[in-house]
Amino acid sequence: MLEKINYPQDIKKLNIEELKVLASEIREFIIKNVSTGGGHLASSLGAVEICLALHYCLDTPRDTIIFDVGHQTYAHKIITGRKDKFSGLRKYKGLSGFPNPAESEYDVYISGHASTAVSWAEGIAEAKRLKQETSSTVAVIGDGSLTGGMCFEAFNHSGHRQDNILVVLNHNEMSISPSVGALSNYLTKIISMPIYNRIKNELDSFLKRLPSFAKKIASVKKRFEEALKSMIVPGVFFEELGFRYFGPIDGNDLGVLVPTIYNLLSVKGPKVLHVLTKKGRGYKYAEDNPEDFHSAASFSVSTGDFAKKKVLSFTEVFARKLTSLAEKDTRIVAITAAMSKGTGLNIFRGAFPERFLDVGIAEGHAVGLASGLAKESLRPFVAVYSTFLQRSLDQIIHDVALQEVPVAFCIDRAGFVGADGPTHHGVFDISYMRIVPGMVCMAPKDKEELEDMLEFSLSLNSPVSIRYPRDEAFSLNKREKITLGKSQIMRKGEDICVIALGSMVKEAMAAADIMEDKGVGVFLVNARFAKPLDKELLLFAGDNFKTVITIEEGVLTGGFGSGVMEFYEEKGYIGKVFLKRFGIPDEFSTFASRRKLLELYGLTAQQLAHSIEKLFKEEVSWQR
Repeated sequence: MLEKINYPQDIKKLNIEELKVLASEIREFIIKNVSTGGGHLASSLGAVEICLALHYCLDTPRDTIIFDVGHQTYAHKIITGRKDKFSGLRKYKGLSGFPNPAESEYDVYISGHASTAVSWAEGIAEAKRLKQETSSTVAVIGDGSLTGGMCFEAFNHSGHRQDNILVVLNHNEMSISPSVGALSNYLTKIISMPIYNRIKNELDSFLKRLPSFAKKIASVKKRFEEALKSMIVPGVFFEELGFRYFGPIDGNDLGVLVPTIYNLLSVKGPKVLHVLTKKGRGYKYAEDNPEDFHSAASFSVSTGDFAKKKVLSFTEVFARKLTSLAEKDTRIVAITAAMSKGTGLNIFRGAFPERFLDVGIAEGHAVGLASGLAKESLRPFVAVYSTFLQRSLDQIIHDVALQEVPVAFCIDRAGFVGADGPTHHGVFDISYMRIVPGMVCMAPKDKEELEDMLEFSLSLNSPVSIRYPRDEAFSLNKREKITLGKSQIMRKGEDICVIALGSMVKEAMAAADIMEDKGVGVFLVNARFAKPLDKELLLFAGDNFKTVITIEEGVLTGGFGSGVMEFYEEKGYIGKVFLKRFGIPDEFSTFASRRKLLELYGLTAQQLAHSIEKLFKEEVSWQR
């Protein structure tokens, strides 16, 4: 059946039983494709019926569907003209793993961060009201999105404005018993029917026309009704925010989902439809291990075994070292925002559950919480992906730096992260951390230096950030004691100076080897610190070399190289030394393997060697 489906108009020709068959075929299609190329499997399998039901009931793209995060959108992509491109999922110049308006008119936003969809939907619904348009607006959010403050802010405002939006709350962490589920499905069917809402509206209108005495009776009745409702209706929280609540219903049952959505589209004002789904539905291994199959590498469909061999990552090095430090230092507390396994802190949690805090998708709160812990003389380590930490910049500045409390920010996935693309690349943290007064910004060259930096951070009474890549951990076999604001000389050469930060030291070392074979001596420095800079080293480089090169796996705007340039300007070295910065230009980077992305921006060893050689030849020519 799937081969006949290309666009939402095609599924409207099917009945409910045929839709169920289509859902099964879509699951098989997703499993087959993700097993060979990787992708977000568990969430997408759980949301197949939601995607089908929405497109079946709505007139998309005239009606708007906004997905929060977008992990669950594979079925949406398949039935909106991208089925034939699915083999290129998350591959360079292929199909994005998230919604992307550049791919399809059915995608409204590039959505990779949580808790955003209700705000977007309210803005669109408000615009439609102002333009007197009648199309529907739907936001699909996960239960995890409700831990984010932005989502609550949006609910609060949307409930006040009373625009016509439908929020589908996809709850995939809870199971309900068959009896409760059947009763809930029955009640929701009734209260979502147009006749119920028409009677309710007429009753409300009638009560408003009653004389004062009768109104008092109505008021007592209303209070009793609300008290009873608060005991038996799970959605009273949403009702108090101004949303009509419906559910929970079985979100994997098209026979319930389709008529409910149809009925709710005729209900005026903001509405929440609470649906219960099963992560990984239809694939046993994903159902049993949804966290492992959230963002899955290639795997065997028959066994569920992943193809890639497990290697030691920088994430695991961080987690092991922090756990080791915590054994000796009882002040250490670990904090994450819904990423205990992704950041490796499940290791810490196993050893010190009472000193581990997962705040959910609430990065701002994670930082504020860390501030309070540090204020009471504890040593909090906040482990968050670079792309998500940027959501807490105000708290980093106001709650931590301004208060001068020692919080350590352990920035995972710093630099390119590969197939997740622009919503997840951690390329901005050097710039946004470097602007914060009092912040110490470090980046290790290898796994031993990461361990040393974690230990060194405990000796400082200031906020600290340590960034490390999503990569296999390696050793460059040159370990030296860390001193605040001091770099490390990796090799001495007399022709050109190269200063590399963090993950780029390895590439720069290989480039220097290539240049040595060509007779060019590279003076190579491991910067270690993006802030404070090694001023003594920079003055030495400016006095002894005509050309100084900086290399970083981050945006050039406001980055490490910019810091070096600012220092040289301050010291009057502009014109005396030529500074060339290598990094990521002022643009959002596409999705591809990390290696491919380094290649696209000229940051591999071979490319850097070519650039260094060219700069050296230009320098020699200029000197002549």
